[in-house]
Amino acid sequence: MYPGAFSQATPDKLALVMADTGERRTYAELEENSVRLARVLHDRGLRAGDHIAFLATNAPQVFEIYWAALRSGLYVTGVNNHLSADEAAYIVDDCGAQALVVSADLADLAQGVAAQASGVRHRFVFGGDLPGFESYDVALTESSPVPLDDQPRGADMLYSSGTTGRPKGVKPALPPRQVTEPGDMFVAVFAPMYGFDSDTVYYSPAPTYHAAPLRFGGIVHATGGTVVMSKKFDAETALRLIEEHSITHAQFVPTMFVRMLKLPDAVRAKYAHDSLRAVIHAAAPCPVEVKQKMIDWWGPLLHEYYASTEANGITLINSDQWLLKPGSVGKAGLGIIHVCDEEGTELPTGADGTVYFERDTAPFEYHNDPEKSREARHPAHENWTTTGDVGHLDEDGYLFLTDRKAFMIISGGVNIYPQEVENVLALHPSVQDVAVIGVPDDEMGQAVKAVVELPPGTSPSDELAAEIIGFVRERIATYKAPRSVDFVDSLPRTDTGKLLKKQLATAYAAVPVP
Repeated sequence: MYPGAFSQATPDKLALVMADTGERRTYAELEENSVRLARVLHDRGLRAGDHIAFLATNAPQVFEIYWAALRSGLYVTGVNNHLSADEAAYIVDDCGAQALVVSADLADLAQGVAAQASGVRHRFVFGGDLPGFESYDVALTESSPVPLDDQPRGADMLYSSGTTGRPKGVKPALPPRQVTEPGDMFVAVFAPMYGFDSDTVYYSPAPTYHAAPLRFGGIVHATGGTVVMSKKFDAETALRLIEEHSITHAQFVPTMFVRMLKLPDAVRAKYAHDSLRAVIHAAAPCPVEVKQKMIDWWGPLLHEYYASTEANGITLINSDQWLLKPGSVGKAGLGIIHVCDEEGTELPTGADGTVYFERDTAPFEYHNDPEKSREARHPAHENWTTTGDVGHLDEDGYLFLTDRKAFMIISGGVNIYPQEVENVLALHPSVQDVAVIGVPDDEMGQAVKAVVELPPGTSPSDELAAEIIGFVRERIATYKAPRSVDFVDSLPRTDTGKLLKKQLATAYAAVPVP
């Protein structure tokens, strides 16, 4: 399905609501605006296989752009609005965008990107005026509301978050069907799993330039539900919106769970959450204790999936399964899982190694980067691919992730996975956020360091650092505990909760532990 089907059956039903501003789109409005934009792009010469990018904060126009591309055979790329102009322009140029739509509240960034993105021929702005950009609203008003006769299905081309290097674009093959025809992989996997239907009211506070908020919003529109978005996440605001909008489905990342759990008990008890049917989380590993506390609070509503921008495979697990297999990210829902050593030999149950997914389709490609594409493939099996995660399978086929290979610390010849230490510290009362990295050490090669963001009102001290180290030593093997703790004002994270560890590792690379 697609929004056009619901614009006929339920034209006045809300497809989109901005919780911050009250701005909204009915299905009729979403359909008409996406048709008009598709016409604009077609009249400017864009054809199937061409590309449009958006640089915007969360807004209803994002999904108008998304559906205009998907009904025109175009690729659509969301650009991270927290990047520098150079970084954002790299993505716009790398993806080959011929059209760029921006929101006026990102004026300085948009102007910087426009000055550097040499391939963009058509620029539009919504929410205000911007020199060098056409008015998005005027362009739509002057366009036809009649759909094109040919509406080939387009696709998103999204970029990895760049946690271990420069963002990489994943460009899938365009599907051989019209937008009106079924066959979307994400709808097929997730809609029945989580119960997305016309009664769904889905809340997402995450930015729509990321894969999950954009794709899951598309799933909701493909099944006739309502998307409720906000500009950014705030713990108490999220609880209030769940009650106010009778949210049935919500999507969070583990850091958001931690922030909600750390609210005072009186605040947590203030808001009802009985409308919830499914709470979905992904993007980063969730500490066992955090997830257990969320299930204790909201009930067995939590659903976790493990996937990637590359969409090379998916695992799924519900609360009942997780309570039997705490810490697991589930069993394969798309693809066959293989865990292999450095040479590509498949490892036995319980042994940690690189996680590959086997698919019967062509392997994904990193756009303009054949070397990285080759590195993502198994040395002996072309259709086994990996995104660099490390983990193991248990005897029942459940996957347990250890960490990303690139983040592993080797101290005195012993492998230490930072995620395990971070999980221990996630609910320490004096830890607002934490990253664990390896730093140079003359004796051990690398030493474990915890970089900690403290909550408001807590002051750093040597005593607190010692307490944090002792807290870890009491709970896991002592050799995994940090040898040192640094306190910082904030940690670099993407809006979906991923730590940008490369930034931290670079900063500490030349600083030995005393």
